[in-house]
Amino acid sequence: MTTSSAPPAPLTAGDQVPFHTSRLWEAVRAGDEYAAGTGVREALTDGVPPETLLLDVIGGVQRRVGVEWAANRLSVAQEHAATAINERVIALLAQHPDVPPVPPARGRITVACVDGEWHALPARLLAEVLRLRGWRVDYLGAQVPAPHLIAHLHRTNPDLVALSSSLVTRLPAAHATITACQATGVPVLVGGAAFGSDGRHARQLGADAWAPDARQAAELLKRPLTRRQADHQAIDDLPHLADQEYTLVARGSRQLVREVLAGLESRFPALLDYDDVQRDHTAQDVAHLVEFLTAALYTDDTELFSGFLVWTADVLRARAVPPESLLPALDVLECALRDFPRAVGLITRGRQALSRALRASGPPATRQLDPGQPA
Repeated sequence: MTTSSAPPAPLTAGDQVPFHTSRLWEAVRAGDEYAAGTGVREALTDGVPPETLLLDVIGGVQRRVGVEWAANRLSVAQEHAATAINERVIALLAQHPDVPPVPPARGRITVACVDGEWHALPARLLAEVLRLRGWRVDYLGAQVPAPHLIAHLHRTNPDLVALSSSLVTRLPAAHATITACQATGVPVLVGGAAFGSDGRHARQLGADAWAPDARQAAELLKRPLTRRQADHQAIDDLPHLADQEYTLVARGSRQLVREVLAGLESRFPALLDYDDVQRDHTAQDVAHLVEFLTAALYTDDTELFSGFLVWTADVLRARAVPPESLLPALDVLECALRDFPRAVGLITRGRQALSRALRASGPPATRQLDPGQPA
């Protein structure tokens, strides 16, 4: 006599999010868009609220994608494919018959990414949550040039602009965009990793409001935001820019990258034998170093540059590239900027933070630097 196995017990409310998050993760990791869409439809059938599905399931999977890429367990191609699948799943959810549209009775909001910001998924999640909360949303997507955004504001007269940026190197562009939007009389809410986990750069750059995630942004918008004065100028927020260090370093960034590469060649003669691909990867790494230093000069934020160095060391270590290779690059960079006291101070404190992190991580890696494998 055979006995059939009992059907699985139904999911409890507390089990739904972990179960469906794990299921979506497996589909995304496998690059299986069909399985991802099926999982989302079944999550709705199981009673997972659309907002929870957006922020805790899809958003949770996307956060894990970033973690797995940094740990070198996903390639860049896999990360891009995973993001594309999540974007398609969000579109599926927005059009699903079990998610009826909410009448836009609360006002109009423009959601956009800062110029140069390609990580659009957080902004897309916010746009969908706001629609579920009864807002009319104009979602403009990734990399919106400020003049085009301002033209859109003049044409549509929204109640609010929500700007997203994940890259701290885009903070100068974000600042200019915030100020330009406010000059039209429209308040600005900002979010994303670029503005700091505590919103410090949002406050520094004069945004009208900041939220750490889409759910808290939607809650914040239950109350009207106070508009800033239209004659507010960007320089009012950052008086340290009067020393012109940011402007001069930013203008000369390409030449600075060349100087650092030349200095590294004298310290590492093996660089002279690199092929074109290896030299391109090395140049990209040095360019990132200069970009983050420039952003730190703009904000006068030591932690911004130090945090980038420590994070980069972790990424290099995950790729079996000795993170100690950052130290001579900092030495050459400091020498090239010896006439810029704020820049030298940022480099000095960044080197100290990096050295502490390297000591805490154990003995130096023994593998030779592989210039063909960029951070």
